[in-house]
Amino acid sequence: MIAFIGFVAVLEVWGVDAIVWFYGGQIGSRLISAVATIGIAVLIAAAIWEASNALLDRQINTLSRDGHYARAARLRTFQPMLRTALLCLIATVVGLTALSEIGVNVAPLLAGAGIVGIAIGFGSQKLVQDLITGLFLLLENTVQVGDNVSVSGLSGVVENVSIRTIRLRAGDGAVHIVPFSAVTTITNASRGAGNASVSVNVAYKEDTDRAGQILKDIVEEMRREPEFRAAIRGDLELWGIDKVDGAMVSIVGQIRCTEAGRWPVQREFNRRMKLRFQQNGIEVASPVQTILMQIAPPADGAANLAPRRAAG
Repeated sequence: MIAFIGFVAVLEVWGVDAIVWFYGGQIGSRLISAVATIGIAVLIAAAIWEASNALLDRQINTLSRDGHYARAARLRTFQPMLRTALLCLIATVVGLTALSEIGVNVAPLLAGAGIVGIAIGFGSQKLVQDLITGLFLLLENTVQVGDNVSVSGLSGVVENVSIRTIRLRAGDGAVHIVPFSAVTTITNASRGAGNASVSVNVAYKEDTDRAGQILKDIVEEMRREPEFRAAIRGDLELWGIDKVDGAMVSIVGQIRCTEAGRWPVQREFNRRMKLRFQQNGIEVASPVQTILMQIAPPADGAANLAPRRAAG
């Protein structure tokens, strides 16, 4: 505004009657009206943008503070897409308003944009498939930011979910970006529960009932400790003998845990199981079998006959 007023003042000093331009019906009056309308539209758009972002952040903080972590994570997942959609809508409205104020007929532009949109839709079927699949996955709350998932053979923690792709952070630090059109199955390990598997092979000669009781005692001890009390949801579910052969016997079961406690519980259980089996003299079967073959010595008659045949 200061630069514009200074420009008009310079023109007046140079003898150009610039103030007349802003009288009724002149080009300056129409220009001021257009600039004022565009400025008001921009201010309203900025206010809507800031207010919507503030409301989203406030709602996420409120849900997190009240303990609704699942709803907060879902809203945090939708937040980038809502911002992008709102920004596109605001930019379109402000742009059309500005073009209309400077005298451009926007009706042909809208019609042309519709035709171009249809053409892009037919030519970008893969992109449309990404958008539709991603929309339904998000509406069904299949994945959220922070979930540990396996998608299309790739595993990792969900870092970002857009309307078209899902971004995973693998355990080695690599980032996997998977388009939703390539997603056929999603395995989500972050839905409130997880099971620590129990599978051990003991030698065939061992007492399986004694080994199973030792496994149950280990889980009972862990449930009494504060470190694992909240992570374990029940006693050991010992399913029994899964496989028997001439060298080993397989004992299987599971421990019901929380999603965050599954792997710590399983690692600690395996450590204690090894120590307890060593203390009680229970032999864990080796996957490699060693077969010893003993050849009987030849009889005395056969041994004496061999030299005679050689001499003859």
